[in-house]
Amino acid sequence: MKIADVMTPDLETVSPSDTLKTAARLMADLDSGALPVGEDNRLIGTITGHDIAMQVAAEGLDPGKTTVGEAMSSDVLYCFESESVEEVSEKMRGWWVRRLPVVSGDKRLIGVVSLGDLTSLRGQPRTKPRSRRGPGRSATSGRGTRRAAAAA
Repeated sequence: MKIADVMTPDLETVSPSDTLKTAARLMADLDSGALPVGEDNRLIGTITGHDIAMQVAAEGLDPGKTTVGEAMSSDVLYCFESESVEEVSEKMRGWWVRRLPVVSGDKRLIGVVSLGDLTSLRGQPRTKPRSRRGPGRSATSGRGTRRAAAAA
């Protein structure tokens, strides 16, 4: 079975131009410690709660003005949609991660796979609930624009 069969196609992302405050609020809403950073529907980095804390607390930067691009890591862990569930499970185990962005062959961001997706497999692909945003939508596009504006 391929990871594309079990991944969640609806992906919450932030863009490098979003503020750390926007990223932190989205992380809190999702109860997630990390978010993929996308630009033109391509995976370009990741931002974690630790990255935000280091920029805000340790460096004294304003979370409402400092951008995700200034704090993100461009050394990103991901898997390809064509990889098997077993291959991705091994990667996640070896990297000690609970979620992994899924990209197409040309590194377009197409979804996310979680440990929950993998552990719930019982020989059948799961039916996924749809999220509030479409695939690859960022925190400041679509409905996220209102939340981002309200956060400012």
